[in-house]
Amino acid sequence: MTQQLIRQSPDSPARHTRGPGAALALPALIALVVGSMIGSGIFALPSQMAGSAAPGPLLIGWTITGVGMLMLALVFQALATRKPDVDGGVYGYARAGFGNYIGFTSAWGYWISAWIGNVGYLVLLMSTLGYFFDGFEGGNTVTAIVGASIVLWVVHALALRGVHSAAFVNTIVTVAKVVPILTFIAIAAVGFKAGIFTADIWGNDAGLGTTLDQVKNMMLVTVWVFIGVEGASVYSRRAGKRSDVGRATIIGFLGVLALLLAVNLLAYGLMAQAKIAGLEDPSMAGLMRHEVGSWGTGFISLGLAISLLGALISWVLLCVEILRLPALEGVLPTQLARENRHGSPATALWLTNGCVQLMLLWTLVNENTYTDLIYLATSLILLPYLWSAAYQIKLAVTGEGYGPHEHRPWELAVGTVALAYAVWLVYAGGWEYVLVAGLFYLIGTAFYVWARKQSRQQVFTLAERFVVAVVAALAVAGVIGLFQGFVSV
Repeated sequence: MTQQLIRQSPDSPARHTRGPGAALALPALIALVVGSMIGSGIFALPSQMAGSAAPGPLLIGWTITGVGMLMLALVFQALATRKPDVDGGVYGYARAGFGNYIGFTSAWGYWISAWIGNVGYLVLLMSTLGYFFDGFEGGNTVTAIVGASIVLWVVHALALRGVHSAAFVNTIVTVAKVVPILTFIAIAAVGFKAGIFTADIWGNDAGLGTTLDQVKNMMLVTVWVFIGVEGASVYSRRAGKRSDVGRATIIGFLGVLALLLAVNLLAYGLMAQAKIAGLEDPSMAGLMRHEVGSWGTGFISLGLAISLLGALISWVLLCVEILRLPALEGVLPTQLARENRHGSPATALWLTNGCVQLMLLWTLVNENTYTDLIYLATSLILLPYLWSAAYQIKLAVTGEGYGPHEHRPWELAVGTVALAYAVWLVYAGGWEYVLVAGLFYLIGTAFYVWARKQSRQQVFTLAERFVVAVVAALAVAGVIGLFQGFVSV
């Protein structure tokens, strides 16, 4: 199953995989980015932010977050241009820059984060349907889990029909779920009152702490809503043009950032901050009800359901792709690269959705554990971002991928800012999740060893042995923490 890499220019046709209709055009790649980023976060954003920061600190925090995430988006754009021969986005960049085992950790962490996130989308989808149907309230009743399981396997069947078909459906759903968000923005713009927005602009009367505290707290909330910015780069191998990967990343990021800013800032001009913070999720529905009446709640709830379905489709696609490519390159077992007659990585798909199904059943008896795993999912996906930023710095320093007269300082600066931001996010995610992440990586290392022996290649280099030792130490500390109670999942 080994597949040779073929070097090509950024605008040359992408290498096609087996199966019909494999190439993805720019609109489909943009939809993957937007569909991956817009899930449930934007619909709950007003109350989450209102509980963390007043309008002044909020503006500061969004500026910092926007710049940090823009730098990450520019990293993916630059790497798509500088290294058109590297497939798989966060996985490929980590492997090309720092070796097979680091590439494995990037792919493995991304995959775990992605399928755990899918559990979250399904539970929230069922909880949202609770507005319309009895028995789904909370998203983790028996009825809700049965409903979530049905949705999961319908999406599974769609993905088995081929990536191109699923991506086409995702494009339609992405357009559909943006409509209610734009409707809310239009209504909020008309109802916006500057006096409400500026009433306590620095949060002096809200008891939210200092400006710095508020900025830090609101920035932690933004981590989850921006995950997915790398969606197009993960699908670089299936892109019609490699240059479209970078374009899709920037267009998708800027579009979603504009929507997030509009929703968040306009909300502060509709209702007092304390009242927004007290709204039930999705808080956008409560604000719509305040502006237009009860029909607004149903309208936003329907939009959230569509949004969650679209995000689920996007992340199912990303889950299987991030397993398929390492399997083609001897980093994961070759079984995970096997495709059916439609060109869909069927084995990877069954493994991924099997894990989702098991976790859905787990939420029936342990809701708190599920909530902690969502935070773990956020932490796990930050390491691939870090490796990508570090790879851009490496290229800019060494000059690899650059022409003799091309200037490198700008991309070096972009990579440095992105790396600093990624390191801060890993720190902000919490050390306890780093320990548990080590346990997940150590379990996954068994699959890596299997793959290396299967392909008859060296298992670990000397440097990789040191990394494995660090992973093992983190895993042991995580296990001790779980037993002693200072780490919980």
